Amino acid sequence: MKIKIISIFLLALVAVGCSKENLDPIPQTALSDAVAFSDSSRSVQQVFGLYSALKQGQMYAGRYQVYQDVRGEEFLNRTNNAVTAWLTWQFNLTASANEVQGFWAACYATINRCNVVINGLNTSPVSAALKRNLIGEAKVVRAISYFMLMQLYARPFTDGNGTKLGVILKLQPETSSGNQDQARVAAADIYAQIIKDLNEAENELPISYGANAAFNTNRAHRNTAIALKTRMYLNMGQWANVLTEANKIVPAGAPWRAASGVANELVPTFSTIFTNYTNSEMILSMPFTALDGPGGQNSLGHYYNPGPVGGGEFSLNTTGQGIAANTDWRTSDARRSFLVVSGGQTWLSKFPNPVNAADPSPVIRYAEVMLNLSEALARNAAGTAVDARALALLNAVRKRSDPTAADFTPADKDALVNLILTERRIEFLGEGLRTSDIARTNATFPAKGTISSIAPTTDQYIWPISIAELLVNKSCQQNPGY
Repeated sequence: MKIKIISIFLLALVAVGCSKENLDPIPQTALSDAVAFSDSSRSVQQVFGLYSALKQGQMYAGRYQVYQDVRGEEFLNRTNNAVTAWLTWQFNLTASANEVQGFWAACYATINRCNVVINGLNTSPVSAALKRNLIGEAKVVRAISYFMLMQLYARPFTDGNGTKLGVILKLQPETSSGNQDQARVAAADIYAQIIKDLNEAENELPISYGANAAFNTNRAHRNTAIALKTRMYLNMGQWANVLTEANKIVPAGAPWRAASGVANELVPTFSTIFTNYTNSEMILSMPFTALDGPGGQNSLGHYYNPGPVGGGEFSLNTTGQGIAANTDWRTSDARRSFLVVSGGQTWLSKFPNPVNAADPSPVIRYAEVMLNLSEALARNAAGTAVDARALALLNAVRKRSDPTAADFTPADKDALVNLILTERRIEFLGEGLRTSDIARTNATFPAKGTISSIAPTTDQYIWPISIAELLVNKSCQQNPGY
């Protein structure tokens, strides 16, 4: 019988492409496909393992969001600690840097686990309905993992309309060393697979998990796949496709609530989003407990809170172009309550519990879907016209946190788009969207502190490919300049 290795450790080694002698031994935790997927309970546990992989330290435990955000202008490094994203912040990475190797390995280990699970479920004796649901969840995790890779190691889709190099596309399970020589494919090919996975997942996933609020937040359901597609298409600059997807779960006007599936909605009070993560706005988040924590120096709270509560790694940039210094972000805005001063510096307290790991890690919220739709409507409008629904969506997100603010009244389409982009910086501060928003618009990473700006034509605009991959994969191309 062919053995499918499900040990996290072994899969991680396979994904990185380590030496053959490290790959050959079969660990005692290896299970055959006949055992691992032999019944519904075991099959579900295998899928739960995919979420565990997705929320590991380098990924959605917090480091991925940190890498995404600190490359932008919102944060200043305070520790010069190479272990905690200092090199990422200053655009001074090499192919052997910890984050470059660790993130690449983590993503491909997770992708390989997804491939193993999908393959195992295809031959599992569990019911057809459960099989479809679980495969849909695996496809969502795989799609997220590929998207994460594309945000750091590849040129944005909008730079060349997907013709630039993406990453390596792996769709078959790897359970032995084998031939690791695989070339990178075009960005368009990676995004095509992401969209394929999410389209199929939309039809395979359950509409909801009923009254189980935790599952409706921590496991993928139909609205999760739809919401993620709005993010993907926004990053591809395909406005019409954003409209198609977002319109499935965003109504024409208030109240802003999905009409089918999980009743995802814009909750009334911003602060409650981060005190009770099973709320209806959190479409997908990764939960943690004291016994299942994100690990040392991984959590969002560790990076953004001052000591002794956190690690004091990154304070907010309150000068220059940082959003915290933006005078258009009104003092009456409730989102400013998460900005706290300590030691003469301003910190983000959105994730206040780095020690006991009580803070789940957000993946996507309903507010993002609304602003994705708002931007797509605005950009898709004819001529210089201001799209009324786009403006209503923007005002709804803003006035949720600042109800005394007057409605925005942009003069034209470009002014509306700029307002939306600024609102995204405020609404999702610390949630890992800044690099994507800069790169997909082919903008320059602004200067911050002592760090100069990084133009789209600069090699450092994206990360180098991991040296661990290049050493065993002679077909993998390194990014220029590295």
